[in-house]
Amino acid sequence: MFKNYLKVNETHLCRRPLGNISVLSNLNIPPLLKQLYIQRGITKPCELELNIDKLLNYSTITGIEQAAIILAQAIIDKLNILIVGDYDTDGATSTALVLLSLKKMGAKNINFIIPKRFEEHHGISPAIVEQALLLNTKIIITVDNGISSYDGVNLASSKGINVLITDHHLPSNKLPLAAAIVNPNLDSCLFPSKALAGVGVTFYLMLALRAQLYELGWFSKNSIVIPNLVNLLDLVALGTIADMVPLDTNNRILVFQGIRRIRAGYCCPGIIALAQVAKVNINTLCEHDLSFAISPRLNAAGRIDDMSLGVTLLTTNNMSKAIILAKQLDQLNKTRKKIEQTMEIQALELCKEIEYKKGDIPLGLSLYHPKWHHGIIGILASRLKKKFNRPVITFASTSLNLVKGSCRSIEGVNIYQILNKLNLRYPGMILQFGGHAMAAGLTLEEQKLKIFTNRFENIIKKIIVPSMLKNIIWSDGELTNDQLSILTAKIIKNGGPWGENFSYPLFDGEFIILNQQIINKKHLIMKLKPITNGPLVSGIIFNMTNFIKLNCKQNKIKLAYQLNINNFYGKSNLQLLIQYFWKI
Repeated sequence: MFKNYLKVNETHLCRRPLGNISVLSNLNIPPLLKQLYIQRGITKPCELELNIDKLLNYSTITGIEQAAIILAQAIIDKLNILIVGDYDTDGATSTALVLLSLKKMGAKNINFIIPKRFEEHHGISPAIVEQALLLNTKIIITVDNGISSYDGVNLASSKGINVLITDHHLPSNKLPLAAAIVNPNLDSCLFPSKALAGVGVTFYLMLALRAQLYELGWFSKNSIVIPNLVNLLDLVALGTIADMVPLDTNNRILVFQGIRRIRAGYCCPGIIALAQVAKVNINTLCEHDLSFAISPRLNAAGRIDDMSLGVTLLTTNNMSKAIILAKQLDQLNKTRKKIEQTMEIQALELCKEIEYKKGDIPLGLSLYHPKWHHGIIGILASRLKKKFNRPVITFASTSLNLVKGSCRSIEGVNIYQILNKLNLRYPGMILQFGGHAMAAGLTLEEQKLKIFTNRFENIIKKIIVPSMLKNIIWSDGELTNDQLSILTAKIIKNGGPWGENFSYPLFDGEFIILNQQIINKKHLIMKLKPITNGPLVSGIIFNMTNFIKLNCKQNKIKLAYQLNINNFYGKSNLQLLIQYFWKI
């Protein structure tokens, strides 16, 4: 199976250059942490200052002052305001943040709508505008969407509704006719960080709105306590980590401060409830927990049901209600996992058929199955991209003879630009598209799927060279025997936040396998000893159901791993989370 893929897509281990830690000599932190920071591009101590007062000022964000002025006047005039969100975690946290902020600032007439993934388009569609008119809406605020919603925004504007777009997705050459557009990725925007998530953009707009209302004397005239928006950074941290935006210094500040508040219990009941059902200790929660425990459960609402459920969870003040809602989301997430497993099996069968017919897996892989759930095709595309290390688009049917696709790409292939080129070269083939360099979405007529697939494969062929298909694993080097400890694991965990473009440290080394065991019928655990005669450690490979067959009696193996602290029945032990292995 996938014989050619195995030839060109071998996993290669490379070590990051060590760099010169003397540039961080003034910092009172362990040398290992200094080295890890240098290996991630840190060149100055100030890049590690994560105090809230180090956040970039919003004044250089194009359109933010205009949006704040319009929104402030709407609050003063008691106009009906509608928030239009999105059905992922970034969209839900953005919606919740704006809803809570506006209420704290004295807005009276606020509604929100999350488009239903299975019935409506992403962003503002004409159907959403019709709902807005029924609510006598005068102001629409988009969060985490809107930059590609030309028809909906233009219709709303023609009906006398002021549309304020807040988004972070890449804009095309054409922009909607909105009253204001707040997006750091606009060509005209001078804001230094282009990496804000949707929730980061909305947070900055709320800062600008608060300043505008303060300047107008709104708070003092109406005896309103000026809201401390730092109290909402738990939502910003969750949305930022979940959307996998690059963790530049500004985003690291937002995430660090948000996680700090969550650990102290100063967060919304919804996050506490999600942590409880996920069995995550809120006092030691980290960005990994947000990404792999909290966000998937929240995301399940938008994937399987209705993300309004998630927004309700994030905005309730009632802990009992939050627990009930979190349990509902936990059940939806279990359903999502079952559907996802079935879809992955079907996808691999399709890949077998393609390889049989074409002799290879295409450099640009486009797959469709009539029974696929289009709330889950994004996860499937991510898994296939990781497996085959090439751009992948997975499609699912929707109503009205349309198919929706979810794209994931690799370094060197900007999938948004690919879709834009196809759209310009073949007008009308793509009905709608949007996204980022590494992830995007699109809508087609089902009858055009085959021709799109051929054209997509052809354009990818002209871009990809074999070296791009190599799966390169970047290691931070080998740990000494003394560094293989719980203390080192704690130092690394507390040295975060880690995430996209600031990856969690990965180490490599050679070990002797003393024994192996399958647990829960799906995970391989091992007892290991470093060949340097270091301490015994345990290791685990998730979702591996067979033993490693070794090449020789010495039982040697090379591992790429992350350090983890495994808490079991109140006892803490060092555990290696094994990401890759090579037989020696």
